[in-house]
Formats: sequence, C-alpha cells, structure tokens
Amino acid sequence: MYMPARLGGPPDTISVRADERFNKNRVADFLRGKLPGTENPLTVRQFGGGAANLTYLLDYGSHEYVLRRPPLGPVAPSAHDMARESKVLLRLWEAFPLAPRAYLFSDDESIVGAPFFVMERRHGVVVRGSIPAIYDPQPDAPRRMSEALVEALADLHAVDFRAIGLGDLGRPAGFIGRQIEGWRRRWLAAKLEELPAMDAVYEWLRTNQPPEGAPSLVHNDYKLDNVMLAADDPGRMVAVFDWDMCTLGDPLSDVGALLAYWRLPDDSEPLKQAVAMMPVDSRFLRREELVARYAERSGRDVSAIHFYHALGLFRVTVIIAQIYIRFVRGQTQDERFAAFGPRIPAAAQAALDVALGH
Repeated sequence: MYMPARLGGPPDTISVRADERFNKNRVADFLRGKLPGTENPLTVRQFGGGAANLTYLLDYGSHEYVLRRPPLGPVAPSAHDMARESKVLLRLWEAFPLAPRAYLFSDDESIVGAPFFVMERRHGVVVRGSIPAIYDPQPDAPRRMSEALVEALADLHAVDFRAIGLGDLGRPAGFIGRQIEGWRRRWLAAKLEELPAMDAVYEWLRTNQPPEGAPSLVHNDYKLDNVMLAADDPGRMVAVFDWDMCTLGDPLSDVGALLAYWRLPDDSEPLKQAVAMMPVDSRFLRREELVARYAERSGRDVSAIHFYHALGLFRVTVIIAQIYIRFVRGQTQDERFAAFGPRIPAAAQAALDVALGH
C-alpha cells in the first residue's frame, strides 16, 4: 500500500531506506517508452507506510507511477504475489473503480531484485494510528469512514468475477479449510516459541467450519489502512490497496478480517496493541454495526460471523509473527518491527477468546 499526501501534514513519501534501495537506472531503462512520460528523468521515493510489500513512487515530472515489490528476504509461498496482484488489478478496475489500475508486471529479478509491477498513482488520505487533522472539522468522520469501508466491501463481493476474466483466480470449493491449514503452516514456519493458544484456536477452527456460501472475489487483507479516502470527504473512498492475496472464496472471511483489525475503546489493552493499525475512537461503528450494515447491503447470511472473526484473528497473529521473524533474522532493519514480538501472544489470546465466546 502507498501513503498519500495529507494537507498540512507530513510528505507522503520518504527517501528510500538504505536496505530497500534498487538501481533506478534499470527501472528507467525497463519502463522507457512503455508508459507516458517515461522518456523523462526518473526520481524514486518510497512510501513509508505499510509493514510488508515495498512500495515506491516513480516520479517522471509530468507523470507519476507506483512500483510494488515483495518485502526483502524469503517470504511465505503464495504470499506477496506480485503476479497475482497485477493480474487482479489489470482487470478489476473496470468493474470495481476503487481498485487502482495496473499497467505492467515483470518477473525479471535483475531489475529491482524481485518480481514487481507498476500501477497508477492515486491521491487521498490513509488513516493509520490517529484521525488525520484534515477531518477535525467533521466530527462524524469515523462513522462515515466505517460506513464507506463496509459498503465498499459488500460491493466488491458483488462483482461478477467471471465476467471480468478472473474466474480462474482461485478454487472456491474448500476455501476455508485451505485457509485454516495454510495459515497453520505459515505459523509453524514463523513461530519463535510454542504458543498453546494458537494450537487451541487451530483445533477449534478445524472442527467448527460453517457451510460454504456463494463464492466471490476475496480481498484477503481488508482493513482501514488498506484503503484511501477523499481529503474533503471521509465518507468517500478513493482506492483499495494490497491485492496480492486476492482470490476466490468465502466473502465472509473478508468481514472476519475487518473485524479482527477493528479497534474500539473497550477492547482489552493487549488486543489494542496487537492490532494497532487504526485509531481507537468511540465514533467508529461497533463490530456488530459493521456486520449488520454488511448484511443489509450484501444480503448474505452472517449468523456464523464469530467463526470468521476468530479466523481473522488467527491470521493476524500469523502475519505479525511473519513480520517479526523477518526483523529478528535481519531481513529488514525497519525498527518499527522490533515491537511486534509482544503482540503475537496478545493476538493469539484474542483469537481464542472470540472462538470460545468470551
């Protein structure tokens, strides 16, 4: 995901981090003549937000583009899939305008050190740890963000994926079972210590799977800081980012992920720290309000939503562990990730609490 410019706030990009640099001349040579403006001199900056894929601004003066590549070091199989993300974004923008348009993909690792793709640049506001000051004059901003977020998710799930050529993106049958086993495997590869809560959640998920509903496109990492809002209207979304895990499957898994990342003032402190990816503010919709609004707009049965919420927290725990182990192994020097270690048991316990109805 890339971070936007904010009126009156910090610049939207940073100088490229030393360990995340690439040879810009190779990128310039590769792109020259393929996209408008690429005959001009190239300046590269980095979008500093996000905790996984690396995202860069390619500034040609007259035109701007965004380059995305996987994080440094070994990554989990099927995660950070640039080919998948570019395939989705080459098609989805026509049926779901919030998806930025991708222009081209390359698997030539000699250019930036990994597969990458280039996409359009969008402008707006991404909400992370606090409500941006630009929205101070609008006290209902958090509620309007909440409503826009969940309504856009329902609209994504209504897209006819076959009509836009994405019918081969995944295998919907057995999707939830594969999710459980896949995240379990990732956990075993990323954990640094035994965590009984994760074993308990895994067993509960295996034995409590709900019946499969009608499949849809599934974003697979849908949360507040993966969308962009209009600077003049917090209730109008500009973009949805981070499509590298998009597939076909049970749409309620996206709702569960959204619930897992949601933070509210009466959540436990360990949970707030574990999923510290949005502001804590009582003006946001409560989880049950999000679910009700999604059900109303989508027409889907949400009676088993606590299962998907627990699955979402199980996934969050694994994602935190994957990020943290990259830091421990020295695959990234980004000091933000040093604090991720204590969040792992907190997220695991939150998943178990939801599963057991606490």
